Amino acid sequence: MTLNSLPILSILIWTPIIGGIWALIAGDRQEQTVKYFSFAVSVITFIFSVILYCQFDPSYAGMQFIEESDWIKAFDIKYHLGVDGIALPLIMLTSFTTILVILAAWEVIEKHISYYMCAFLILTGLMNGVFVALDAILFYVYWEAMLIPMFLIIGIWGGPNRVYATIKFFLYTFLGSVFMLVAFLYLYSVAGSFNIEALHDVPLTLTAQKFIFVAFFLAFAVKIPMWPVHTWLPDAHVEAPTGGSVILAAIMLKMGGYGFLRFSLPITPDASLFFDDAMIILSLIAIVYIGFVALVQEDMKKLIAYSSISHMGFVTLGFFIPFSIVAASGSSAGAIMGMEGAMMQMISHGFISAAMFLCVGVMYDRMHSRMIKDYGGVVNSMPYFAAFMMLFAMANAGLPGTSGFVGEFLVILSSFEASFWIAFTAAMTLILGAAYTLWMYKRVVFGEVTKESVAELKDINGREAFILFLLAVVVLTFGIWPAPIFEVMHASVEQLIEHVLQPKIL
Repeated sequence: MTLNSLPILSILIWTPIIGGIWALIAGDRQEQTVKYFSFAVSVITFIFSVILYCQFDPSYAGMQFIEESDWIKAFDIKYHLGVDGIALPLIMLTSFTTILVILAAWEVIEKHISYYMCAFLILTGLMNGVFVALDAILFYVYWEAMLIPMFLIIGIWGGPNRVYATIKFFLYTFLGSVFMLVAFLYLYSVAGSFNIEALHDVPLTLTAQKFIFVAFFLAFAVKIPMWPVHTWLPDAHVEAPTGGSVILAAIMLKMGGYGFLRFSLPITPDASLFFDDAMIILSLIAIVYIGFVALVQEDMKKLIAYSSISHMGFVTLGFFIPFSIVAASGSSAGAIMGMEGAMMQMISHGFISAAMFLCVGVMYDRMHSRMIKDYGGVVNSMPYFAAFMMLFAMANAGLPGTSGFVGEFLVILSSFEASFWIAFTAAMTLILGAAYTLWMYKRVVFGEVTKESVAELKDINGREAFILFLLAVVVLTFGIWPAPIFEVMHASVEQLIEHVLQPKIL
């Protein structure tokens, strides 16, 4: 059997899930074995994602590595998988981040480590399933199932208010997703199929498209999350363990953006055009208003959580600005640039937010506090850590040369073709992002030493340095040389823009 004949997408889903089940069975009696085994499974999963990347044909816009078999014949529901240039970078981000999360928990999680590893491995498989599912019901199953491991991660290993945070997280995301299921059932009644690619071509009345768009919006806007359905995220981040915050920010938020690309835009292009102005306004509110909210936070995790909401506003802006660009200029080149910039912003934010939450986790493990006022002068006792955190803070602020700059710059640049004022308002994040990120960094790292315990902090150990080094390499590499991501996604994004700009009103 050659690599080309392997069911590589199924491997990416089921390797971590089966590995997680084994970790659960092994239990805490084999703690060290479970740790090494979970790390090995995460590395193997990442290696297969690299193989997938190497064998992927970037010149082909359609789905590749397709797997299909019957699942529920009575309703023509299939186990149908495939990957394109939009899904592939997100799969690699997921697999890479899992390695970091498992390493980050190595010496920190003391309670039920086998269950912790189990939850994250299963969650990885389910998230990969979301990105490669080509059957709407299969997508929905993966989408809802991944709530369970995250619910347990926050509920078992979270902070003192974890029960409130988990219930709020679950209710927001679950209730929003119910409307998505209703939309899938309606589309099945019209098309007679749950095949996602077939649903892209189903002609619908404008009224039907509007209702379907709103149903999808309720599911995907909550997941991103967009303003004003964002309030669950800061609570979930504050109470989640470090690994939970990393996965929430790096991967699960991106699933809302992916949903807009895979469902809302191609299935309801005319409704997307109708709601275009509203989506742009909501995106700009998230970018600016939430940026000001981040400025007044006293908890580092809350500040980074609000920062994530602000940065994800760029993603939705880049997804919905193409209609205005084409209307203003008549060219799709700017539209493609805006959407590619939004995709780059999703990937970059995954790495940067993971790094920021891991940095807060490093300090929390030593001081058991996330409050900015409890720190000051960290650079004196943790100089290597301070250097890493400075890089990630600069990347979060969008410094040129880091991956945080590339996506934001392209979205702002493309927005100029639609409206100067949209671009000007979006560019406010460059000021606000620098303000809240660098002000936090100044007070925590360079501020006056307020507690003797800060002066006694030990610098990062080899494991922590390795994790932060990997992220630093990625953030700098994609900031200087983002071509590997753009080359993979370009054909798929171009095809999506062409499809979205074609009316399909019945």
